[in-house]
Amino acid sequence: MSRVKSGVVTHAAHRKVIKKAKGYYGARSTNFRTATQAVDKAQQYATRDRKVRKRNFRALWIQRINAAVRAYDASLTYSRFINGLALAGIEVDRKVLADLAVHEPEAFNAIAEKARAAIPA
Repeated sequence: MSRVKSGVVTHAAHRKVIKKAKGYYGARSTNFRTATQAVDKAQQYATRDRKVRKRNFRALWIQRINAAVRAYDASLTYSRFINGLALAGIEVDRKVLADLAVHEPEAFNAIAEKARAAIPA
């Protein structure tokens, strides 16, 4: 019985890794062993940063809402605004609020007015 060589399969596996490492600096894009390490680390970063991206966007939305609330009323803060929304029964998420603050300031100011009115004096 003839023996089976794995050259084709191994070459295909190496080519797959090298393709993922395209654009990397130096030997990381051409040397299989180095490319394997670089691709593995890149996939670890990608997995981690899918979670981090959500945190970063939430922080950005909060900053935009805070800036818009303070522009509307200097004595009103982000936390008091969110509390006012809860007391007023307005259920709008931070992503939509931030979008309103940037693109529709009149609508955001109307929401801020209702939130400020709901806060007890």
